[in-house]
Amino acid sequence: MTLQNLTDNFAIPGALEFSETDTGLLRAHITTPSCTAELYLQGAHLTAWQPTGEKPVIFLSERSPFAEGKAIRGGVPIIFPWFGARLSTPESPRTDGPAHGFARASEWTLAFAALAGDDMHLTLTLGPSDTSRALGWDHFQLAFELKLGRELRMRLTVANQSTAPMRFEEALHTYFTVSDATTIAINGLANTEYLDKTDSFKRKTQLEPTLHITKETDRLYLNTTETVTLDDPGFHRRITVAKSNSNSSVVWNPWSTLAAKMADMTPENWRSMTCIETVNAMENNIQLAPTQTHTMEAHITVDPLAS
Repeated sequence: MTLQNLTDNFAIPGALEFSETDTGLLRAHITTPSCTAELYLQGAHLTAWQPTGEKPVIFLSERSPFAEGKAIRGGVPIIFPWFGARLSTPESPRTDGPAHGFARASEWTLAFAALAGDDMHLTLTLGPSDTSRALGWDHFQLAFELKLGRELRMRLTVANQSTAPMRFEEALHTYFTVSDATTIAINGLANTEYLDKTDSFKRKTQLEPTLHITKETDRLYLNTTETVTLDDPGFHRRITVAKSNSNSSVVWNPWSTLAAKMADMTPENWRSMTCIETVNAMENNIQLAPTQTHTMEAHITVDPLAS
């Protein structure tokens, strides 16, 4: 798609406009009575969402490289068709390809845009490309639907267009802006088993009722459909992440130890963000029959934190 095509076919005066960065990336700017937001076509990557009257909800690193084929640091990366490093499966022995798959650095197509009341509705699609075919992915279609307003709804649909079963992993890798990561409280994951990436992927169980960030944290929680809340006393708000058709969740904060080694984050960025991700990964991967579809949804709300 070109900037002119986007403007001619989808622009909504005063509500949806498009621009192109110096590096050639196309992006959408959303302004409605209920929120402002920004989305890049590369990766169908939501980089900002701020309900009217609220502080920004989505974190974006100021050091993120906005370059063709490079993953954006922050926002909501779409992870597909594998989570983390590619691992061999019964269907394929291959282990090549970029971390977290190819979808987050691929160019998506804007297929639908409409303002309904105070909410902006967008749909973006992704099909096979030279990049995906080189990695063995040739018979799939993705659709990413967003409803942007006082609340944020994101729906990722995967269609299997092959004659064989399809196995994949997926995530909406959401970065949240927080006042101070050391003061937040994360609830909804008590007594849940997780893989601890910071400790050689050992399988553990969270026994504490509330998770506090006190060090580098990278946990893949398994077999959980629970809603997760993030209480932020500094911003006096609660972020709620509800989900459907997702059986895994991830909590990630790089802490100062890892952030200092990351070229696309400042040494102090870890304090201003924490990820709560809607996921299907590892033993919760999806096996999709031919001609079938699977839809995973995240529903994010922001409310005042009770005193």
